[in-house]
Amino acid sequence: MRTVGVEEELLLVDPETGEPRALSGAIVARAALDSADGKDVFEKELHDQMLEYATQPQSGMDVLGREIVRCRKEAARHAGELGCAVAALATSPLPVSPCVGANRRYQWMAEHYGIATREQLVLGCHVHVSVDSDEEGVAVIDRMRPWLSVLGALSANSPFWQGKDTGYNSYRSRVWQRWPSAGPTEVFGSAERYHEVVAEMLDTGVILDKAMVYFDARLARNYPTVEIRVADVCLHADTPMLLATLARGLVETSAREWRAGLEPATHSVSVLRLAAWQAARAGLTDELLHPVTRRPMPARAVVRALLDHVGEALEDSGDLDSARVGVAELLGRGNGAQVQRELMRRTGSLRDVVTECVRRTQE
Repeated sequence: MRTVGVEEELLLVDPETGEPRALSGAIVARAALDSADGKDVFEKELHDQMLEYATQPQSGMDVLGREIVRCRKEAARHAGELGCAVAALATSPLPVSPCVGANRRYQWMAEHYGIATREQLVLGCHVHVSVDSDEEGVAVIDRMRPWLSVLGALSANSPFWQGKDTGYNSYRSRVWQRWPSAGPTEVFGSAERYHEVVAEMLDTGVILDKAMVYFDARLARNYPTVEIRVADVCLHADTPMLLATLARGLVETSAREWRAGLEPATHSVSVLRLAAWQAARAGLTDELLHPVTRRPMPARAVVRALLDHVGEALEDSGDLDSARVGVAELLGRGNGAQVQRELMRRTGSLRDVVTECVRRTQE
């Protein structure tokens, strides 16, 4: 059974006003002091209004789901002790002036990328799925490229930006594309070629290090995993568990195709960018590009196609029924973007949107 881990970035906000607060350093320090061994799962991120956590790798999705809930509650507790709250929002609905962290790496980014760094207060969810080798990992990355935009649509949770409705369901993903190394990738064909491309990118001097290789899916630097990086941080804690389930199914399905000698789809990077843009714009409310035909289809039909594509792998891992239930619940309730817009229609207040999202983050 492949193990799965999740990283989530949470927005720190004032519990009364909903405005972002730059307190990640204090929260990380407090969490470290509070832990038994002086270590904790929480880290600072690019901006001081962001708090990141990472789960341990798990084989069972129920265990992973409980750990996601535990980490969110712990983050909320540490933040609350400093008069702050956490919200699983992929952008701040309210206007914000982001504070770039003081460490040397983040300051290099601010100097080299200018406004793209200063405005990059966006919060994602990354899923790590174990692989046996770099060769298997690259084979998986090559074969799951067309399906990643569907995960982006399922996770969409960033309709507001600087106090206004953007018209997108995932505006985070559009802001993220400002990084020079972000987005879908070509078919690499081998681990050797993957590492050659990364080396060529580093040799240009445009990016600082391997951590800045922001592919939609990449080989993790420190773990034997494929890291899938297309998702917004999700409002409800059951959604990242669903994403992790589908991601493991995608990795296993892609690995089986590779072992069976099936070649990856030949979709161009240009078409994959169009699919990602459409997913960001539409979320689950309109048409998506079908990963096989590359033609528009209703979002629900495309999501069903993803379930069908990974169905055998999910059945073998015992996750098929729970994945079907999770997808049905998400489609019925709506993703985070749909929930945020409904809250805005009901209350007329972005502050109330944030307050309610703080509550839902810990459910």
